[in-house]
Amino acid sequence: MRVDRIRSADGAPIAVHTTGTGPGVVILHAGGVTQRHYHPLAEALEHRFTVHLYDRRGLPEAAPPGGDGTVATDLADLSAVLAHTGAEDLFGHGSGGFLALRAALSLPLRRVAVFDPSLSVLGRPAADFLDPLEDAVRDGDHALALTLLDRGTQPDAVAARLPLGLALPVNRILLRTPRGRARAELLPATVRELRRIHEHDGPPGDYTPITAEVLLAAGTRSPEHFAENCRALAEAIPHGQALIVPGASHDAPATAHNEFVRPISRFLAGLPVTG
Repeated sequence: MRVDRIRSADGAPIAVHTTGTGPGVVILHAGGVTQRHYHPLAEALEHRFTVHLYDRRGLPEAAPPGGDGTVATDLADLSAVLAHTGAEDLFGHGSGGFLALRAALSLPLRRVAVFDPSLSVLGRPAADFLDPLEDAVRDGDHALALTLLDRGTQPDAVAARLPLGLALPVNRILLRTPRGRARAELLPATVRELRRIHEHDGPPGDYTPITAEVLLAAGTRSPEHFAENCRALAEAIPHGQALIVPGASHDAPATAHNEFVRPISRFLAGLPVTG
């Protein structure tokens, strides 16, 4: 994978990782993970597309967020990546899906595919976990922070349904593993992203001005609010369509199984997502 080092409008460095051949697609990662999480997806797409990945601000290998960071900062960085690569298509996952949809409101994009986009639509999902989550991160209580994060973002998951007295010891054990330590390291960036998302809460009609073709996908094994919000936005966006991917969980872009990759690839190629 080739790495190009470019700069955003304010001079912040961005490392753009590129692989494949064909039309350009930029992948926007979810919160709590880095661009490396999407290498399997990039490998699944690289025979049809030139795939570009980068870490957003606040991650260990990216520029610091600068204060609390803003959506405008994220969009400026994305604009620099699009200008450098010439890409016109995006794939966004989780908070990356939120950024992709905000980008489609102002940037000249052709196709935007999102999976389980982290959106706040008319207060769905609830954001009452954010204040205690921020307090736990500020206090350095990573076990409590991860517990609150899981319960707030994936309330239907098995881990989220554990009693607090069980969930906390489990997360303390997980924090001793490389994956747990990596999640803890990304907590400040994750909290900032979640706060920005809920600050942009509004009706589906907020996204009606989007002129790009948009695929709003959610998994049958993902929390239900993802599918609900995707269906609502698909009705509001002129060229939007909703897709519920059978058997897919929230982490489907990382596992990149064929049932998930196929409709995403077809959409980005300008083909019907089924058939």
